Amino acid sequence: MALKFFQKRGYAALAITLLLVGCAASSTVSSRKSTAQTTLPNVSKFSQRGEASWYGRKFHGRRTASGERYNMHALTAAHRTLPFASYVRVTNLVNGKHVVVRINDRGPFHSKRIIDLSYGAARAIGLKSTTPVEIRGLRKP
Repeated sequence: MALKFFQKRGYAALAITLLLVGCAASSTVSSRKSTAQTTLPNVSKFSQRGEASWYGRKFHGRRTASGERYNMHALTAAHRTLPFASYVRVTNLVNGKHVVVRINDRGPFHSKRIIDLSYGAARAIGLKSTTPVEIRGLRKP
């Protein structure tokens, strides 16, 4: 009789221990994720000139390389090497208009282009086809 009591008690203690360890591990993982999401990459020393293009309706709603859904009306862009979540100012060298965009995708997949802007960002600077631009990294948006 006493043996059954301790066996039941042992299983209960084991279950409680596993539950506490699981809760502690999941809260640690959660705090790491939230810290990583709030830290923005500092690309303030980055500068580049070249041709820009844009992409829109065909990709609207699809997943980007960063995992988020592409919104053609948002102020975002695709770049080959800049870290995701970094911000850059893109200046149209033809008309002087500029826009701040967040990097959330990879591309462009054309050798002569340096950045692919979302439709919304391209519209903001008057980009209708490929256009010469300057990209300057920002510390904060």
